[in-house]
Parts: sequence; C-alpha cells; structure tokens
Amino acid sequence: MIEARHLRVLRAVAATGSFSAAARELGCTQPAVSQQMKALEGSVGTPLLIRTGREMRLTQAGEALTRHASGILAGLTAAEEEVAAIAGLRAGRVRLVSFPSGSSSLVPAALAALRSAHPGTRVSLEEAEPPRSVEMLREGDCDVALAFRYERPGGRAVTQDPVRGEDQEDWDDLVVRPLLADRLVGLVPEGHRLDKSDAAVGIAELAEEPWIAGCPRCRRQLVEVCESAGFVPRIDFATDDYPAVLGLVAAGLGVAVLPELALESVRPKGVRAVTVEPAVHREIVALTLPDLAQVPAVAATLDHLARVAAR
Repeated sequence: MIEARHLRVLRAVAATGSFSAAARELGCTQPAVSQQMKALEGSVGTPLLIRTGREMRLTQAGEALTRHASGILAGLTAAEEEVAAIAGLRAGRVRLVSFPSGSSSLVPAALAALRSAHPGTRVSLEEAEPPRSVEMLREGDCDVALAFRYERPGGRAVTQDPVRGEDQEDWDDLVVRPLLADRLVGLVPEGHRLDKSDAAVGIAELAEEPWIAGCPRCRRQLVEVCESAGFVPRIDFATDDYPAVLGLVAAGLGVAVLPELALESVRPKGVRAVTVEPAVHREIVALTLPDLAQVPAVAATLDHLARVAAR
C-alpha cells in the first residue's frame, strides 16, 4: 500500500537529487529517507530510483509515480484542510427538517444563534410532520429532525396502537434530545360560556360542542382524550392549518385544542384560550442518527435548539 509519507519523500528526492539533500529538506536523517524509499519500492514492486555517481535518478516507474504524487498530495492536503474546517465549525452543512409550529417558534432563534457562533456552518430547512420527518432522517434525507409525539391519556407515552395497528414513534435507534413538553390548550370563541373562565375546564364540559380538529395525528389524539373523558367529539371541520383553526373558532363554528407552541406563531383574534383537564402534552424532541451526533455542526445545532427550548 502506498503511503502519503512515502510519496512526500519520493518527491523530495526527485527535487533534490539525493537522499542527504532530501533529508535536510524534510528535517529527518539520511537513513530514514533511504528506509522509506525501500518501503515504497517494496509497495509498488519495482525500482523507483537508480544511483548515477553522487545523484539519484528516477526510473520510468519513479517518474510516473512522482508525476502523480503532486496531485495526490495536493488533494490530500485540501481534504485535510476541509475536514479540519468542518471539525472546527468553520464550515459544514446541516439539513434540518421540522414540523410547522417548530419551524416558526424554535427554529428561527436556534439558527440565528448558530449562525452568529459559527458563520461558516450552513443550515437548510424543510418542513415535514412526523412520522415522515423521522423517515427522512433514517433514509438519509436530513441530518436533524425536529419531531413530537403525544402521550396517551393518563400520561403514558405513545408507542404502538394495538387497536388500529398503526405504527407509532419508535426512536430506539436514534439519538433523542428532549426539548420541551408542549401542553394542549382549549380554544373557545369570545362570548362562549367558558370565555371568562380562569379555572381549568374539564374537557367533558365541551362534550356537546362541535369541534375543529387538526392534522390526522392531532385528530386521533383529540378523539382518544375525549373518549377517556366519556364522550366522542363531533368533529365538523378538520384542518392542519393553525390560522384556519383559529378562524373557525373565532367565527363560532366550534371549539378546538391546540399545542401552546402553535399559538406562539399566530395572533388569536376573537378566540379565548382556556386550560383543559386532563392535562395532555406532546413531547418535542430533536432527533439524529448516532453517527451524525458526532459531527460538530450537527451537535452544535442540537445544542442551540435545546438552549432556545429551555428559554
């Protein structure tokens, strides 16, 4: 196997014409140069140098290898510099996927802080809801996925739904960075009988109301929470657009529950937020693959997301 250090010695011998001159240029001893040249000739299986008087002359094979050595060593130096830049966060790329309310609340401040600390690190952002975002991470289409999962009524985390047979979040093969617990809050129109309620509202008090539901996952969670309270919600509208949910509630067309994080990115007009019981949270996390977690730019992105979430 040809080693880079042997190519550097060969190039020095070719440039200076002798082992002793090459040794002076490289800062080593003449026997060390001779030993490395013998090792290189042993690797390629043919003589590379012949002695003519006091000088060393390249054979045809030596000329060919020397010609390629410059390009090989230049490419290796460039690669070393690029890797050093990435390791030192002077360069690097992170592909981030996030769900919409995370994109509007956690992501902007985290990426701004990352750019300020490490201007050479580039981050791209794409939106996808879990489980699609988690699939993208496993398929190699992103480096970090901002995701969430709901807890079951009673505080149990979602793992698998034995009734519907649906695959739920299984993150055992991933690095999971917990960020925050995002509580669901109730939304009623202004003038509603619960509009002025400062106390927590049992969700069963909304049993007779028409409901506006969110994305399929959020809708499933709503049904489970209501069923645990003893009723099946009458869902008149379903949309995964948060401003649309608020607009429908404000128009008096129903009530809804939304995560607190989603309310941070919109300005609710004509809507009153109320605390509902039982308390239900969704766990917000940042996910990556074990190998990617060792990449400095990915680790820095996770750290900045965690700092923003802690605030």
